[in-house]
Amino acid sequence: MDAPANPFEHGLGKNLANYAPLSPLSFLARAADVFPDHAAVVHGTQRMDYRTFYRRCRQLASALTGLGVGKADTVSVMLSNVPPMLEAHYGVPMTKAVLHSMNTRLDAAIIAFQLDHANTKVLITDREYAPVMKEALALASVKPIVIDYSDPVFPQDGERLGNLDYDEFVSGGDPDYGWSLPDDEWDAISLNYTSGTTGNPKGVVYHHRGAYLLAQANIITASMAKHPVYLWTLPMFHCNGWCFPWSISVVAGTHVCLRWVRPKALWDLLAEETVTHLCGAPIIMSTLLNAPADDKRELGRKVEFFTAAAPPPESVLAAMDAAGFNVTHLYGLTEVYGPAVVNDWKREWEDLPSDEQARKKARQGVRYVALEGLTVLDPETMEPVPADGETLGEVMFRGNVVMKGYLKNEQASQEAFAGGWFHSGDLGVLHPDGYIQLKDRSKDIIISGGENISSIEVEDVLYKHPAVQAAAVVARPDEKWGETPCAFLELKPGAEAAEDEIIAFCRAHMANFKAPRTVIFCELPKTSTGKIQKFALREQARSL
Repeated sequence: MDAPANPFEHGLGKNLANYAPLSPLSFLARAADVFPDHAAVVHGTQRMDYRTFYRRCRQLASALTGLGVGKADTVSVMLSNVPPMLEAHYGVPMTKAVLHSMNTRLDAAIIAFQLDHANTKVLITDREYAPVMKEALALASVKPIVIDYSDPVFPQDGERLGNLDYDEFVSGGDPDYGWSLPDDEWDAISLNYTSGTTGNPKGVVYHHRGAYLLAQANIITASMAKHPVYLWTLPMFHCNGWCFPWSISVVAGTHVCLRWVRPKALWDLLAEETVTHLCGAPIIMSTLLNAPADDKRELGRKVEFFTAAAPPPESVLAAMDAAGFNVTHLYGLTEVYGPAVVNDWKREWEDLPSDEQARKKARQGVRYVALEGLTVLDPETMEPVPADGETLGEVMFRGNVVMKGYLKNEQASQEAFAGGWFHSGDLGVLHPDGYIQLKDRSKDIIISGGENISSIEVEDVLYKHPAVQAAAVVARPDEKWGETPCAFLELKPGAEAAEDEIIAFCRAHMANFKAPRTVIFCELPKTSTGKIQKFALREQARSL
């Protein structure tokens, strides 16, 4: 006898009236419908309301479609925090193509690799980055259509690399372009590259569903009311700006663009635009606090500041509070759309002694509302570690805000998802109250100024120096940058080298921000099998 049909399924399927794929594109459409005259984007003297912002995004989508851009195509952008970067976050996925935002600090070889790996069809590039992009395009196998952006507010004199001007290109698009939601919310919306410990960087693929959920979770985590004013200190190329380009449309807020992070510009915009929220690495806090006295402004209110990377020291938190900022510590990775963990502060902790409060603030925290699972497991047995705050394990994630996987790298994707969890590669402990705390990075990634630096990548360059026999790179704590690379070197017998020579050599062979800031010449500590004992070097770097 056949089992009875499920009455909650029979005749109750999905249809146009009761189902739509989740996509953050819908946030902008709603904001433009409900608040068309509200300020959407500020860029120096440029101001754009939601009606105009939405229209330009549709024009961009229309113009890209005219170039043949469509589903599964990649549009790469080399842009700072300027209006076209925001427009690309909507206009590119409106065509059902994938947005690839490139780190503006990378060297030409890595950029060329990304262009080829992503199979870039169209490239939108700021004239400020013309020199490195010209070199990258010469190295790349792909030959994308190049669109140059000439900033009308902060003009750049870099060479034009293509035959199309961004603003002219957009103005030629249809303002009523009939875009639609993705065919499937699992469709890719963006591609971001993460620093690997060996070989080339991996391409992390996000989908519309994850971007939709993380964007909303940001609003909840940040306690954003309607019409916030968000200052773009966080690079939008970082995990799509932690999804905030989409988040701000949820509450019809105002994006305040910032082409360059400069002390006076920061303080002026904070005061004059009545900024309510911003995100950034420790370097942003340092820039604010160490600004000349004449550049600082009285804010007259608390501004919410969200930071990732290493938790700020207690002295920095106190100084930020005195300057008018409430700092919240987040944690995440490129593979989880940026921040997916928050140090959710409890009111009762305010009554704890200052040293105990500092210990609480040093923890990474608990899962975002959009993340289904966060835990610390033994990576070999996949069993939870005791919630004792002492037993080390690997921090693992599960849920809708975990990436689709690594582009064209099935093996790496399978390894990352082994056992039904995303393996972060970060080592940590689980406290009795469920809060996690990082203790080390198994992949030896150094986070400097919010940028990920692979210690192995730096070591590979150091080994190319003719005087170097052995090299090890670890993180050295830095008040301004959070961490900086510290190189420990053994020289070949009879060879000589100076610190400034080594640093200059590294800068000539890789992006400058990855080069060591400190070089120590010594005999490297090794195990009986000859393996360098990095834990000992980390301790030494902390004491420098």
